[in-house]
Amino acid sequence: MKRSIIQTVLIAAALLLSASVCVAAESKAAAPGEATGAPKAAEKSAKAKKPVTPDNPVDINSASKAQLKRIPGVDDTVADKIIAGRPYLSKAHLVTRNVISGVHYAQIKDLIIARQK
Repeated sequence: MKRSIIQTVLIAAALLLSASVCVAAESKAAAPGEATGAPKAAEKSAKAKKPVTPDNPVDINSASKAQLKRIPGVDDTVADKIIAGRPYLSKAHLVTRNVISGVHYAQIKDLIIARQK
């Protein structure tokens, strides 16, 4: 009984410490003189300018048409189809719902992600 209480207390302490480290890292990342609550428009424009890489994938459930068009082989028509078919539970649903071909999916699967809200 005592052992489980001690384990619970240690786990709670570890979670609190890790949360405080995360908060400290976020506040430290902000530039001096810059508000921590940056405007959403600035974040969106910065996100739109980043290149599409496997380290920086495009979320097919929330990306704008301009962001989708940065994916190789995605033009206006395909971007419109992706937006019309939302939400996607998996990025593979682009193929199963006939939005893009299997060959095209194989080329871009590392550049996209389907995040859930």
